[in-house]
Amino acid sequence: MKSINLGSENTFKSIIELAIPAMIAQLVSVLYNIVDRIYVGNIETYGSISLVGLGVCSPITTLISSFAFLVGLGGAPLFSIALGEKNEERSKQILSNAFLMLIVLSALIMLVFYLALDPMLYAFGASAESFPYAKKYMMIYLIGTFFSIISLGLNQFLTAQGNSFFAMMTTSISCLLNVGLDPLFLFAFHMGVEGAAIATVICLFISFGLTMFFILRKSRIKLSLGNYNLKLMGEILKLGFSPFIITATDSVVIILLNSTLQKYGEKDGDFYIEVATIVQAFETLVTGPLLGISSGTQPVLGFNYGAKNIPLIKKAEKQILLMAVVFTTLCFGFSFLLSKPFAQLFLGFSTSDYSEQIIIASVKYIQIYMYGIIPLAFQYVFVDGLTGMGQAKYSIWLSLNRKVILLIPAMILLPYLTHEASSCFYAELIADVVSGVVTSLVYLMLIKKILKKRLEEPINPAITKTSN
Repeated sequence: MKSINLGSENTFKSIIELAIPAMIAQLVSVLYNIVDRIYVGNIETYGSISLVGLGVCSPITTLISSFAFLVGLGGAPLFSIALGEKNEERSKQILSNAFLMLIVLSALIMLVFYLALDPMLYAFGASAESFPYAKKYMMIYLIGTFFSIISLGLNQFLTAQGNSFFAMMTTSISCLLNVGLDPLFLFAFHMGVEGAAIATVICLFISFGLTMFFILRKSRIKLSLGNYNLKLMGEILKLGFSPFIITATDSVVIILLNSTLQKYGEKDGDFYIEVATIVQAFETLVTGPLLGISSGTQPVLGFNYGAKNIPLIKKAEKQILLMAVVFTTLCFGFSFLLSKPFAQLFLGFSTSDYSEQIIIASVKYIQIYMYGIIPLAFQYVFVDGLTGMGQAKYSIWLSLNRKVILLIPAMILLPYLTHEASSCFYAELIADVVSGVVTSLVYLMLIKKILKKRLEEPINPAITKTSN
């Protein structure tokens, strides 16, 4: 499979070739997670409380993924910039250092999460009823931490050198296989949530195997060992902090939402968490492919930033933004048609009064979330665009603005002021709209300065000195 020409004058073609596989990979991954929850929600006799348990596990699995992005999305833009500078030695060194960092992180995270699992689950919103199901799932899922972090992290380097098709295949094959294995373990073997976790670990291992095959045998810049450098590792972490914050605070938001819903929902706490699980699942159907557009197209920006091709950067960024806005506009329109049947999937089309209340509440809050989805496109594109060009000092603060300054305080204050658990669902809308406006204004003020400064910079030499 031929790599994409990242320096092509036809930027729209390059963007489409990068964005479509990235969107498909994100969509398949999201659909797997949704189908996984639908299967669990339809387990006879205890499906509803099992679904609540998986809702509690969701922030932990998201947090694990964020560490892969800390290294993968921190190293990949530097990798693309080096390719644009025609500095393959530096590219190889970045990949080698990132691989070591992913190995160390995966081992540490698995150990820490196993040791802290019980208090984490309760802190993340588990009730006495949902805790056993959440713990059963996570005890098995954590076995796959190593495979998950390595494959997610290295996948970014496949995309960064124009091998977006390979990156898509590693994710899509494992997720589609998981969709097939879930009913086998859940219903044929009657293994409950443990079966869902076993199926996931098997597929994480397959994703890891495929990623290693592509990065070792099929990519232009192949993985090698050695030439480690602490300064370079620091650069990777600095640039990766922005995507890490975006993903890690997603986890914090889910944790905070679950615990706040339990606190203010009182006896209806599990009801609201079940609603939140459905609402967030729908949202990820949109934000997953949107992330595919914004982060999947970073190699075009990074490569041309490295090559100092300023006109192509400007042209590509406009096209990426247009693609994101068109996509989110379509999703906004379809949300009014699809939110109800989507919610019904989680409840097996049950007609009980409890199920009807879940569906009504889910539809209402899905639509509230979607009112902010178009401004969110500007947030994603501009923040990931800055990250793709190595501008960590700006992208970090814009990421923190949306989650830490706007979303988390709103999620705490709204239920406190209204004494209503359901007011938590309005925090996302407020944060998405305000951050979209703020980020757009900051980007427009900064971009000319950034590109002008780049023209005056020398080409970055390879780092060859080894540090221990």
